Amino acid sequence: MKKFFFIIVSVLLFGNLSAQKNENKLLDWYNKDLKSDKVYGVSSEKAYTKLLKGKTPQTVIVAVIDGGTDISHEDLQGVIWTNPREIPGNGIDDDHNGYVDDVHGWNFIGNAKGEDVNQDNLEMTRLFRKLDPKFAKADPELVANDPDYKLYKEVKAKFHNKLKEAKGQYPQIQEMSKKMHAADSVVVKFLGKKEYTKDDLSNIKSDDKEVLSSAAYLKNWLERGVGVNEINEYLKELDNQINFQYNVDFDPRNIVGDNYEVNSSPYYGNNDVAGPSPSHGTFVAGNIGAVRNNGKGANGVADHIQLMIIRVVPDGDERDKDVANGILYAVNNGAKVINMSFGKSYSPQKRFVDSVLRIADAHDVVLVHAAGNDSEDNDVVGNYPENRDANNQIICKGWITVGASSMEKGADLPAPFSNYGKQNVDVFAPGVDLWGLKPNNGYESASGTSMASPITAGVVAVLREYFPELNAAEIRDIIIKSASKYKKDVNVPNPMGQKSTKSFTELSVSGGVVNLYNAVKMAEKVVKEKKK
Repeated sequence: MKKFFFIIVSVLLFGNLSAQKNENKLLDWYNKDLKSDKVYGVSSEKAYTKLLKGKTPQTVIVAVIDGGTDISHEDLQGVIWTNPREIPGNGIDDDHNGYVDDVHGWNFIGNAKGEDVNQDNLEMTRLFRKLDPKFAKADPELVANDPDYKLYKEVKAKFHNKLKEAKGQYPQIQEMSKKMHAADSVVVKFLGKKEYTKDDLSNIKSDDKEVLSSAAYLKNWLERGVGVNEINEYLKELDNQINFQYNVDFDPRNIVGDNYEVNSSPYYGNNDVAGPSPSHGTFVAGNIGAVRNNGKGANGVADHIQLMIIRVVPDGDERDKDVANGILYAVNNGAKVINMSFGKSYSPQKRFVDSVLRIADAHDVVLVHAAGNDSEDNDVVGNYPENRDANNQIICKGWITVGASSMEKGADLPAPFSNYGKQNVDVFAPGVDLWGLKPNNGYESASGTSMASPITAGVVAVLREYFPELNAAEIRDIIIKSASKYKKDVNVPNPMGQKSTKSFTELSVSGGVVNLYNAVKMAEKVVKEKKK
């Protein structure tokens, strides 16, 4: 799963994600309007007040396929899907859908005993572990025509490079963490509080050189978007990479107890939709549908939705079998929108996912997928799951891939970490410094295409609520055509921070940022034409 780690790397190496932080104003800037609020949001507040007021929506089920969600969060109350045909806690499959007590969704990376997968490998590690015994000692000339040999050489090189990189960075970041924690303890003692801002650090007056140097050190990093919490996350992620993600001796699939290369049955797992690490999924769920105007946190984009929670993503790469069965569960249980804020570079059992995408297409479902956080061109590199079959043909007519954009128009409109692609990324959406939910009734700021995708899924859900006459293909078309265009040159995201520019219109199919207000106006016209 490509997530927070890659964003922190870009911050540490290349500076701020944006010029304005959520700590001051516009905590839910993504709901705002470029013209009236001067931020490049999706104009959802404007759509509700100007176009949707007084109209009656239908309730829409939105599936959140992710790493788990804290469904008890105060800002998600009333918006979590409940299976109406299932009696909670009786240990019986009341609705005969194959899943016992699936009250709010399902967890495909656990077992019937209630045990859950937390850490896992990256897909390249699994491939290396599988292929190395076959090719490590083989004569290159004898295996040159083996279709797996080219893949082996590629994943072997990447695997060793990534592991070496993580091991090399760990002591450096560990030392930086020690310095930051030491400075933090000095500042916290001086200020008499644990939380502080850049202004607090700037206003420190003291004759103690240690206090002044500590404040200056912390301020320098805060101006780049990195504080104690961020460095802790970075160090934790490096530790996870070394011990789990790139560890060929670690394989937690015995917890699930199946052969993940064979998809003979979708009936496995348990009903623990939170799992051991629900932070990512909780934030994603809030982006889509956190209760609006309740005075808590920030407003989700969509109202009148029910969030179906499906867990398939560990702290590592998701497996194709679980992704396929997660989508299948969502479709079979009534979801009309599916958000997928995850992705990986290899998909060895892609056929499993392709088969269920055809089912989703037949059921008129819109699937929204994060473009990835590697500053790469998705027209060149793989980011799975993808919406093309083995013959490079489009599978699902309602598929939307989303890159991440920042708050202000200008050269830095595309997030510096975001993937892009004129053919394979459909649209951009707010994904930098978004305010949202974290478990245990908490709130925090986060960035990523993982956040841009649910913002878009929320817009899609609103269209499905208020314009049920529209099919999935029409909704995708509206999302793309109604995007707020920006026709000037921008900085192309680059993993090495090298500056190059290109018109924003060349970074995606739409050439713009998702805009609900424009989408609603266009949807009204399309529906009117359909009724003629």
